Amino acid sequence: MAMVVLAALIPILMLGVVLALGRYEELMLPEQKDDRREPAALPVATPSPAPAGTPAPSP
Repeated sequence: MAMVVLAALIPILMLGVVLALGRYEELMLPEQKDDRREPAALPVATPSPAPAGTPAPSP
């Protein structure tokens, strides 16, 4: 019975430790606005000359 309780509590405790360390990191090392990266620009798609599925013209 004790092993079942221990097996159920260990993941919960580990999750709590991970969340606490993440919060501690945010408090000790705040992100500066100058360090943020700008989002990458999306490539501009060039329109195709003919709709997809159009057969090539025959000679």
